Amino acid sequence: MRVFGVDPGLTRCGFGVVDGGPGRVVRAVAVDVLRTPVDAPLSVRLHELYVGVCEWLDRYEPQVVAIERVFAQHNVRTAMGVAQASGVVALAAAQRDLPVEFHTPSEVKAAVTGSGRADKAQVTAMVTKLLGLKVAPKPADAADALALAICHHWRAPMRSRLEEAQARAAELARVHRAKLAEAAKRAH
Repeated sequence: MRVFGVDPGLTRCGFGVVDGGPGRVVRAVAVDVLRTPVDAPLSVRLHELYVGVCEWLDRYEPQVVAIERVFAQHNVRTAMGVAQASGVVALAAAQRDLPVEFHTPSEVKAAVTGSGRADKAQVTAMVTKLLGLKVAPKPADAADALALAICHHWRAPMRSRLEEAQARAAELARVHRAKLAEAAKRAH
């Protein structure tokens, strides 16, 4: 499976494409950071991000897009920019009928380092090691994008099994309720 990981941001947006094989085998395909000029109008910055995302989606043809979900941010302006960038990425993916999955920073850190409280340096070091890279991806946004893709590779099978188990449990509960209702009808 090929995953396009995105660490969203307006000033710097990390892109990382990772292929995954059986087990926990992962291989880096591409990584970069798209930058937009801080002094440009928001619409121009979002358009530049959209064009960049579309180029990557068309060039690398991922099967899924993994985006960092930011749910806590002290700086409202930063949070808005991250949310807008995430929306642009999700839109470009939806236009290509690609599934989009969101992972929290702590999920990504835990998947890659074993600790949901790992710092940026620890994440970068583990991404470098896991992917067998000769040089650590820089800036941190690039390493984070690769970490998102790795996280998705490793968490997707578990999520699928969980969703299947939940669907099966819901079906069993529905059948059980129907049998109870039928038994109640016969009793009256």
